[in-house]
Amino acid sequence: MKKQKAKVFRPTAFSFPYLAVTLIFVIVPLVLVLVYAFIGTDGAFTVDNFIKVFTDTEILRQMAKTVGIAALSTAICLLIAYPIAYVLASSPFRKFAILSLLFIIPMWINFMLRIFAFQSLLSVFGINKSFGAAIVGLVYDFFPYMLLPIYTVLMNMDKSLGEASRDLGANHVKTFFRVTLPLSVPGVVSGVSMMFMPVFSSYAVTMMMGDMNSNVIGAKIATLFEMGSYGYGSALSFVLLVFVIVVMLIGNAISNKTDKKPKAAKGVSVS
Repeated sequence: MKKQKAKVFRPTAFSFPYLAVTLIFVIVPLVLVLVYAFIGTDGAFTVDNFIKVFTDTEILRQMAKTVGIAALSTAICLLIAYPIAYVLASSPFRKFAILSLLFIIPMWINFMLRIFAFQSLLSVFGINKSFGAAIVGLVYDFFPYMLLPIYTVLMNMDKSLGEASRDLGANHVKTFFRVTLPLSVPGVVSGVSMMFMPVFSSYAVTMMMGDMNSNVIGAKIATLFEMGSYGYGSALSFVLLVFVIVVMLIGNAISNKTDKKPKAAKGVSVS
């Protein structure tokens, strides 16, 4: 009598629902956007939508302005988030409670409600819709996404590297620039990517808190779809998607290159 083989439980079976959700809500919409991007107003196949994207001076100007807004808000957020993450990671008090109270719990609230509340707070100080208010709103909305990756990297960093640097004669400033900062680059790259890329599509923040000088390219795409220009809007969306992917690949390459470097304590001179 032949022995029946025992059925082996495969955990990968649990991945099928997630694959189905990804296929329906991510892959299919992207394919539809790509299809519409090659359809003209007459319903025929065309590449005029992409040609218009790269030849329309208004679109190119708004793309450049969006990059500038994203870069400025990201830089401000980094300058604020890094010192806070450094202090939290090197302080003896209960860091998780502070992180939860100030940065994590507010993220549970809908971002539109947070922007409404923040807009009301700024109006108390006489700050109305302006370019500066839009930048402040973006920094406020995406600040946790910059803080948490940097804080995680600094917390997981081997503290003995800093101690070894100081034992070799380096002061705290030199230790920071020669040991701590280089080792925290992956967290910085991750935070910059999580802050920089969503700004392109976060037109709600700039529309609610900014003026005409702070409109991002996402607002233009929304307007095109509202006007029924699905082909042009889809082409612009696809170009924006490719740009975001390129930025993400560059960030990953920088992060991977940093991870492959020798550890500071093993070969870096602090003199």
